[in-house]
Amino acid sequence: MVATRRGFLAGALGAACATAAPVKITGVETFAVRVPDGGSPDPLRVYRYPVTRVHTDAGITGTSFIGIDPTLLESWVKPALLGQDLFAIDRHMKRLQMNSGESRTQGWSGVEHAMWDCVGRLAGRPVAELLGKAKDRLRIYRTTVFPGKQDQSDVPYERQAEFAKRLQSNGYTAIKIRAWRPRPMDDVDATGVIRAAVGPSFKIMLDRTAVRPGWVWDYPTALQVARGLEKHNAYWLEEPFDGMDLQGPARLAAETDILITGGELGRTLFEFAAFLHNKTYDIVQPDTRICGGIWAAKKISTLAASFGVPCVQHGTGGFALAGYIQAGCAMTNCEWQEMIGAGPNLPTEEWEPGLVLLEDKKAWRVENGYVLLPKAPGLGLRVSEAALKEYRIRA
Repeated sequence: MVATRRGFLAGALGAACATAAPVKITGVETFAVRVPDGGSPDPLRVYRYPVTRVHTDAGITGTSFIGIDPTLLESWVKPALLGQDLFAIDRHMKRLQMNSGESRTQGWSGVEHAMWDCVGRLAGRPVAELLGKAKDRLRIYRTTVFPGKQDQSDVPYERQAEFAKRLQSNGYTAIKIRAWRPRPMDDVDATGVIRAAVGPSFKIMLDRTAVRPGWVWDYPTALQVARGLEKHNAYWLEEPFDGMDLQGPARLAAETDILITGGELGRTLFEFAAFLHNKTYDIVQPDTRICGGIWAAKKISTLAASFGVPCVQHGTGGFALAGYIQAGCAMTNCEWQEMIGAGPNLPTEEWEPGLVLLEDKKAWRVENGYVLLPKAPGLGLRVSEAALKEYRIRA
């Protein structure tokens, strides 16, 4: 007989721990699948998906639809993970950072998402619940890049407005367009045409992401654009300066009423700490792939919450969204989920061909402009082993 309550608890916990054998990683692989296109592929839909899988000695395999460079996988990730404890995700991330440098943290994100899928499936719970689920749904904003010039200068304003109206008629409440046109005030004019089409309550976001267009606005230009967008009740202006500029966005945020957002290129918690300390952005936007994965994004959101700053993940498209949705639903300060795609299609239309890869032929429920957290364990997609085998692209 155990003499004391403390002794009883120690004995009980010891027995429980003794029966909980660690789960070891036995394999990591990456490949691609291509689903049928009916002989006439729609350029606005996704038929090819990268796949990353993590296998374990528990007989459970985790899957993400985020690829990893095969060379990195063989030379860098596999040696660090094979035979290791599946659940030690934070430790693995730190080891890989030390061995590869911060700039390559994003290289392992596809593996990290697959590891979380494994963990969730072993626990029989969605990943968001394991991370302290804060909500059951996220509000969608659709980022649309129309075919043609990357700066969208050949896209009529009316075409963007028509698509915004289509989103609105299908229950969505927000659109984001690029602010890349060579004459910056043209994007302000486009916003005005969209606003006239959708009315006052529909959200319109503008994405400058200044490192990508190839030239960066000076401060007077950014101020002129921001004030022009305010007249059309635009919701936010994203990264109007270089992504690592700490002071320019802070100044613009202080001098205007429109929200100034950014952070998608941030790779470390320290970079986001600098954004927050300098009041660089009204909303921080880590990319759950670039910053190192689901766990890293959750850390960033918690840090942002301590500053009273919202955290809205930079998005992606197709089934790669699975980990983003789980992470977002675990964040107390996240309202939105970005879904990126080619216009003028809806997110559900974009991923429809890929449904053959899922056992239940269902991805996510989208209702009234929200994506609902799946009830299935792990990342929430019930992947078909037979379909992955059938549609796998052979080297």
